[in-house]
Amino acid sequence: MAATVKYDEVEVGTEIPAQAYPVKRLNLVMYAGASGDFNPIHWDEKFAKAVGLPDVIAHGMFTMAQGGRFVTDWAGDPGAVLDYGVRFSGMVPVSYDTGNVIEISGVVEEKLEDNKVVVGLTAREAGGMKVLSQAKAVVRLA
Repeated sequence: MAATVKYDEVEVGTEIPAQAYPVKRLNLVMYAGASGDFNPIHWDEKFAKAVGLPDVIAHGMFTMAQGGRFVTDWAGDPGAVLDYGVRFSGMVPVSYDTGNVIEISGVVEEKLEDNKVVVGLTAREAGGMKVLSQAKAVVRLA
């Protein structure tokens, strides 16, 4: 597989349209099973509230994974992502009734040699809180 976005067709400042990723409690249970992270703050509302959280919260790595999904969907090839890192800056509360949504957008911040670009990401939960900061990916384009 190869990236479908062409290096010559993007410039610094090229915006990648926002995508919305719904999050339900079921997603957190599935992620817990895949990751082995069964901390009750991610599935037990009573426990989460007892320790001072607003509700059950999404795993930080689940949130980070949605950013990775955003970049790989844009590039067209998961193998095109050469580096990816974030800092966690906020929580994604996931209510039983409504869940939540993680909205991610991006912008090409830098063009490098060898068809590589640096993509900066912005990720917010439905309430508007920024949940990832310093989120960047290095992607090799076609």
